[in-house]
Amino acid sequence: MPKKLLIWLVIAFAAFYLFTQPVGAADAVGGAFSAVGDAFGSVITFLSALFN
Repeated sequence: MPKKLLIWLVIAFAAFYLFTQPVGAADAVGGAFSAVGDAFGSVITFLSALFN
């Protein structure tokens, strides 16, 4: 039960943030995607160096 409540609270906070500060929300999403892309790039670089 607490896990479901936590999920709903996160969703509610995200919706509130999206509607009150859309530019900030867009920047946060862009930053998250950038971080994930950088992480994948680092893994690929590591694997390339490992197998060469």
